Amino acid sequence: MNSLDFDDVVEELGELGRYQILMYTLACIPVLFGAANSLTYVFTAGVPNYRCLVPECDNVTNPIYASPWIEWAIPNKHQSTTAQYYEAEYCERYIRNTTDIGIGCFPQTFTNRTERCHEWVFDDERTIVNDWNITCLENQWMLSLVGTCHFAGIIIGSGAFGALADRYGRKLMFILSIFLMSVSGIIQVFSNGYVMFAIFIFINSIGTAGIFPLAFIIGVEMVGRKKREVTGIILNYFYSVGEALIALFAWVTKDWVQLQLIASAPALIFLCYYWILPESARWLLAKNRKVEAKAVMYRVAECNKVVLSDHLMEIFEEPQFKIDSLEEAKILPVVKCMAKSRKLVFRFSIVFFIWAVNAFVYYGLSLSSTSIGGDKYLNFALVSLVEIPGNTLAWVCINKIGRKWSLAGSLLISGVTCCLTIFVPADMHWLVIVFFLIGKLGVTSAFSVSYVHTSEMLPTIIRSGGVGLASTTARVGALVAPFVPLLGQYVPYLPMLLLGGFAVVAGLLALKLPETRGVKLPEKVIDAQRL
Repeated sequence: MNSLDFDDVVEELGELGRYQILMYTLACIPVLFGAANSLTYVFTAGVPNYRCLVPECDNVTNPIYASPWIEWAIPNKHQSTTAQYYEAEYCERYIRNTTDIGIGCFPQTFTNRTERCHEWVFDDERTIVNDWNITCLENQWMLSLVGTCHFAGIIIGSGAFGALADRYGRKLMFILSIFLMSVSGIIQVFSNGYVMFAIFIFINSIGTAGIFPLAFIIGVEMVGRKKREVTGIILNYFYSVGEALIALFAWVTKDWVQLQLIASAPALIFLCYYWILPESARWLLAKNRKVEAKAVMYRVAECNKVVLSDHLMEIFEEPQFKIDSLEEAKILPVVKCMAKSRKLVFRFSIVFFIWAVNAFVYYGLSLSSTSIGGDKYLNFALVSLVEIPGNTLAWVCINKIGRKWSLAGSLLISGVTCCLTIFVPADMHWLVIVFFLIGKLGVTSAFSVSYVHTSEMLPTIIRSGGVGLASTTARVGALVAPFVPLLGQYVPYLPMLLLGGFAVVAGLLALKLPETRGVKLPEKVIDAQRL
């Protein structure tokens, strides 16, 4: 059985019929929680507003962060810059004037000399900073390390679940990843300290890593070739909404424990998918499980009210199909065969580099959104929601101008706008935000196209593992993203220059990839070489 035969079966069933729409929608819903868990640490390990406790002025038993005398007692964090607003320093306070023995807090109560403090007053937001006193600049590495732990788990989970899905099936691994994400996310709230929290962040991200790629593979292998791009784009809509919801829940709760429970606990209901979702018929056929594949096909046909022709169903019984399937079911030989092709090695080296840059820029912009000024919850929500037009742009472009030019153009748009922020005058902050959002829109579009484009260049038997490996490579870029904003403390323009420069290089390299629009999914290595 070749790719033509199976695509003809799907076409006769209905490339995106009632059954596919229902099952794919069910597969998309867990992505909301996967997206939420992938970025909850931005708020759970975020830095709330806090300042030094001033015993001479504060009510020690019930101190209030925003007190009227703060500017007299606490230095302005922005006093050495051109900023015109006040924000209290985290760990310094003015020394009390010993010659002033009056009662109360007035400008003359304090000198202009500063000292370190060891007790703090927090605003109304609760994060792990409050719970475990992870305060002052010398401890900020612990908060950045939370992001590194998260992406380290993503690296392991992306590769592991992709490979396991090729061996044990898409459905089983999809459900297992949801279970691992949910349980470990719940346990996080019971952490007795930073180390336990970081460990379960790592475990949680392993499970989270499998949800989006496997939902994508389930969708792309369920529909016909003309509808493949639809599955990837719609899945990204769910992901964007899941991210924005985290900003909403973080704003409402302002408590990291409540936020983490909201993001993790409800996902346990998806364990019932074991009895609802079908296994991928393409995977079953690649594993020579023809009886189960036929059962899935008949179930789809019944729901879509379609009667399959005898000619197409007879294909399942062809002896040649059995031989090909058994050969293709051996994953390692397929990988070795691809590694011997200079053309494929060069092609997928570019693909993996592009994935790494996508993640580096995508997460670099997302993590920086809470520090570009203004309301951090609104900023994060906007940067998340701008992904919807970004995904829509990808959807339109991959149909109109193809995968290759859509990928290259999206990366170049992101790279150029990131670099342009460097030249914006300080008094035009609104323009920085506009360029910032356009940059996020561009890299989001590139990420969407990458999923579709990469899956269409890989043979069926290693498609899930290949996309998983690409996703793993992407997380290498994401691994360093949490530290990019810190570079701005030394060279202000360096973060955006790095993000923009890498995006431009990746966009130019994307022009070397083949076009796959309207091309049938390759079933074997030779099919991939012919692209």
